[in-house]
Amino acid sequence: MAGRLRVTQTKSTISHIARNRATVRALGLKRIGHTVEIPDNPATRGMVRQVRFLVSVEEVADGAPSAAEEGKA
Repeated sequence: MAGRLRVTQTKSTISHIARNRATVRALGLKRIGHTVEIPDNPATRGMVRQVRFLVSVEEVADGAPSAAEEGKA
């Protein structure tokens, strides 16, 4: 499980309980369509599971450069 997860916010947090809004913010997501890469560990998997109806998730291979890193090279 030592890879990374690419998490994208797909739905608004408006009208959801504060706990869900806080979890989405703690994942680093700021708005609909925003994508972040987070470490794949039990803690972050649990956070994603709590808000699975607001986000989409895909696994990223550890060696693959992210889109932001490709732009720097």
